[in-house]
Amino acid sequence: MVGRQGPVVGRRSLIGAGLGVGVGAAVFGAGGAGVAYAAGGSARRRGLGFLAAAMDGYPDHGSVRLAQSYSDQAGLFSTAFTYDNALAVLAQLADRTAGGLGRAVVLGDALLYAQEHDPVYDDGRLRQAYNVGPYTFFDGSLQPDGFVRADGTANVGTQFGFTGTAVGDMAWAGIALSALARRTGARRFLDGAVRIGTWIDRVGRTDEPLGGYKFGVNGADEKLPFTSTEHNTDLVCLFGRLALLTGDRVWRERRARAEAFVNKMWEPAGGFFYTGTNDGVTVNKSPIPEDTQTWTHLALDSRSYSRSLDWAAAELAVVDHAGRRNSTVPTGQTYEGVTFSSASLVANEDAPIAEFQPKPDRSGVWFEGTAHLALALRDRSRAGDETRARRLVASIERAQDLLGAGQTVGGHALPERSGVVSASSPLDTGFGFGYYPYRHVGATAWYLLAAMRTNPLRA
Repeated sequence: MVGRQGPVVGRRSLIGAGLGVGVGAAVFGAGGAGVAYAAGGSARRRGLGFLAAAMDGYPDHGSVRLAQSYSDQAGLFSTAFTYDNALAVLAQLADRTAGGLGRAVVLGDALLYAQEHDPVYDDGRLRQAYNVGPYTFFDGSLQPDGFVRADGTANVGTQFGFTGTAVGDMAWAGIALSALARRTGARRFLDGAVRIGTWIDRVGRTDEPLGGYKFGVNGADEKLPFTSTEHNTDLVCLFGRLALLTGDRVWRERRARAEAFVNKMWEPAGGFFYTGTNDGVTVNKSPIPEDTQTWTHLALDSRSYSRSLDWAAAELAVVDHAGRRNSTVPTGQTYEGVTFSSASLVANEDAPIAEFQPKPDRSGVWFEGTAHLALALRDRSRAGDETRARRLVASIERAQDLLGAGQTVGGHALPERSGVVSASSPLDTGFGFGYYPYRHVGATAWYLLAAMRTNPLRA
C-alpha cells in the first residue's frame, strides 16, 4: 500500500464478489537455475526482464509458479491473475528465444497445475487469480503459502474474493495453452485448452435472444447474467484454434455462436462495438470500452468492422501531463494514447474512484489499451496506420523508462526501467474500478506483443 490508497482492482476481479461487471542478483529462472537481470538493454529486453522478475519473485516457494500481476505497491500482494499470466505466456512465445519458450512452458504448466489441483472443483475451470507468495493481509491474517499450498492444492486468491471464473479469463488461458500446444507439440497443453473450451460451452452457452456465451460464475458458483462482447471475441479465437488443432467440427459451431453475438453488438452508424448485454435481450449501450474495438479486429480480421479502430483512436484519445487535473505525471513528461472507455472521459474528478482510492484524471492513458490499438493498427496496415502505431508504442516505451521507478515484487527491487505501468495517472474505467501507475504484467505483455507485431487473437 502507498499511503491510504487501497488495492488496485481490475475488471476481471469483480466477479469474485458476484459483481457484474530488481529481483535479487540471482533468482530462479524458467528451469530453476539462477539468472541475473541487468538494467539497460532494449525496451523489449527490459519488458521481458520485468515479466521474468514478476515470475521469479518468490524463489523460496517452489518451482511451480505464476507471475505476480502487479508490483507490490498496488496493494494486491502476491496476486497472480489468470488473464495476466496467459498474456505473459503469449509474450514469451512471441520473443522466439529458447529462454522465452522455457518460461512460457513453466507458466503453462502452472496453469495446468491450477486446473488439475483446484481445492474444490475438478471440471477444468481456472479461478480469477491465485496467490504466489506469502504475505500478511490488511486484517493481520497470514497468507503463508506460495502458489502450491502445503496440501498440494492451488492457492486460490480468496483474500480478495478472486474465486469466481470468468469466460474471458478462461478463454485467454485456453489461447495461451493452444499456442503452447502449437509451439511444443505437447499433448498436455492441447488437452488443457480443450477442457477449458468444454467448461465454457457447458457453463456459458445461452439460448437467450442475443445468444453467445455468458460471463461465467461468481465465487459461489452461481451463473452471472451478463454477456460480454470482449469475452465472445476471445472465444472466436479459442474455438477457432481448437477446431484447427483437434479437427473436431463442434468447435466451428461454437465459434460461429460466439461470432454471431459479436456481430450483433456492432453499431454501423457510429462504427464501433457495444460492450454487451446485461440480460441477454437488450444491448448495453454505455459505456463503450476500448478493447471491444481493437480485439474484434484482431480476432475477426473483418474489413466491414475495421472502422472500430478509427473510432477508438479518435473518440478515446487522451494526452496526459502534469498540467492536467489529478494527473500524477511528473513535470516535463507527456504521454499519449487511449483511455479505457467513453465513461473514463467524463469521470467525476471531484470524487475518489473508490474508497481509499485517489481522484481520477480524465486524461489518464491506459497503456494496455494503447498497446491493443497499436497492434491492431499494425495488423490492419492501412495508409498512416504504422505511423500512428509507432507514436503509441513510443509513448508506452517512454512510460516504461520513466514511470513506476522504485517499485518491487515480493519485496525485491525490480530491474530499472522495466515493466509498463497500467496507467499514466489514476483513471476511472466507468465499470466500477480504476487503473493506476503500477507496473503490470498485462500492460507489459501487450506492449511486447505490439512491439513484436504478434497478434494473439488470430486463430
